[in-house]
Amino acid sequence: MNFSGIRAIYIYEMTRFFRTFFQSFISPIVSTSLYFVVFGTAIGSKIGTIDDVSYGAFIVPGLIMLNIMTQSTSFASFGIYLPKFVGTIFEILSAPINSFEIILGYVGAAVTKSLMIGIVVLITAHLFVDLKILHPFFMIVFLVLTCVSFSLFGFIIGVWAKNFDQVQMIPLLVLTPLVFLGGSFYSISMLPPIWQSISMFNPIFYLISGFRWSFFGTADVGIGLSLMAIATFTCCCIGVITWIFKTGYRIKS
Repeated sequence: MNFSGIRAIYIYEMTRFFRTFFQSFISPIVSTSLYFVVFGTAIGSKIGTIDDVSYGAFIVPGLIMLNIMTQSTSFASFGIYLPKFVGTIFEILSAPINSFEIILGYVGAAVTKSLMIGIVVLITAHLFVDLKILHPFFMIVFLVLTCVSFSLFGFIIGVWAKNFDQVQMIPLLVLTPLVFLGGSFYSISMLPPIWQSISMFNPIFYLISGFRWSFFGTADVGIGLSLMAIATFTCCCIGVITWIFKTGYRIKS
């Protein structure tokens, strides 16, 4: 295992992250605060409670998942796309470091950054509502698995993308709408039966439901199904990345 190579990629990515301190940390604090002002106060006062949980507290898991899913994907996709764009990817591929070690460096950095964002959002939420995490172990498991899986997903997007527009297209036009429609700010039990059935086809729904269960002990689907969903998604991403490095798809040409 070439730990020096992994560390070099990891440190480079983290250094680039800390150079944009305002965008990296202040932005999620401001956006989370605005969500609580709009959803928690204005809308929450009309809704009251959901499953005996105040609406302000109910949206916290959804806010965290919204941030870590989008940020994990963006961090990893830009991380691998920039070397492709400037041509330094060939230096990495010719270095004495294998594909697994390259993935560890880029995905590890993306996971670390998105975990930090998730913690920032959680701390900010504590300023607005009282939170009690009933299952902290499962909360950490879901948090880490989500960061890992969507960092892997972002890595795939970064390899696939041919320009910066394509790098941003999937997170903005696909991932963000799926997160909003996956029960981030509501329970699907509040929807008409037909829309409840449609929501079951949204894979993000299972992740948010499981993560919310770790906070409040209530969920729209079983915790086992949620864990199976995130594990399946992670395995699929690993399979695709393995194929990419075996074939050299858009990374060696």
